Amino acid sequence: MQHVERCRVVLIDDNEDVADSLAELLRLKGHEVHVALEGLEGIRAVESLRPDVVLWDLGLPEIDGFMIARLLREYLGYGTTLVAVTGFASADYEREAIDAGFDYYLVKPIDLTVLEWILARAAGTRDANHVIP
Repeated sequence: MQHVERCRVVLIDDNEDVADSLAELLRLKGHEVHVALEGLEGIRAVESLRPDVVLWDLGLPEIDGFMIARLLREYLGYGTTLVAVTGFASADYEREAIDAGFDYYLVKPIDLTVLEWILARAAGTRDANHVIP
């Protein structure tokens, strides 16, 4: 990953090892990253921090990621980039995530080049016409 402008990121994933590894990688690139291991903790972090980017694991056991996207989109408007992260590679699932309000849909393991591009877009450092890698 190359350096991009700093973003404030809230990362919600119930797999602590995955969350900590990705958070550390993003911090090494200069981003401010806050990790939540549960959905309600993630919602509180988003409310208090008003991040540039939210990386939300759709597979959280206690909360419907699609419903949360709708609520966050209503609450945050369109200034925050919402990224669905999942282990399910399905066109229908992706369409449902985008319809719910997510801006992007990433399948695990996350392609770091694509994540870098998303963070750059959120930070406003890329041309709006640049295509996702």
